[in-house]
Amino acid sequence: MAENRKLGRTADHRVAMLKNMTTSVILHGQIETTEAKAKEVKSLVDSMISLAIKEKDNYETVEKTISVAKVNENGTKVTEKATSKNGKEFYKVVRETKTVEVKKDKPSRLAARRKIMNSLNKVKDENGNNIDLPAKLFDEIAPKYADRKGGYTRILKLGQRRGDAAEAVILQLV
Repeated sequence: MAENRKLGRTADHRVAMLKNMTTSVILHGQIETTEAKAKEVKSLVDSMISLAIKEKDNYETVEKTISVAKVNENGTKVTEKATSKNGKEFYKVVRETKTVEVKKDKPSRLAARRKIMNSLNKVKDENGNNIDLPAKLFDEIAPKYADRKGGYTRILKLGQRRGDAAEAVILQLV
């Protein structure tokens, strides 16, 4: 049975570290780390990308009716005065319905999305908005590597690190 490297850490610390590093590789495209850690993360990232390639076109487009707040030209919500049952006046937001097309995952793609979400951390951008990493995998990274049979990442050796003389490497997407 194959065994993972222990990397000198307890199991929960090791899992959290590998999850963080995998998230960073998917988000930024490369990380700098030690050789042993890079080899572990490489296998995780490669398996995630191959799963995304397999499921990238496995969805259907459906029309969905949604209700959104009406917005004026300044970008603020439009309100109107209304009266409650007991005669008090209040302002309520005017809503409008729209029909939009959305991608609906088929069951195998949904399972792949959940597996990927379980292996990555949630990430926010500088404005505090969530970044959808599974969508980035399916929509940006998977089409880029669709014609490759494997080897989606590479390890570039940098030499020994100052301080502890560990072999430093860069793990990057090809």
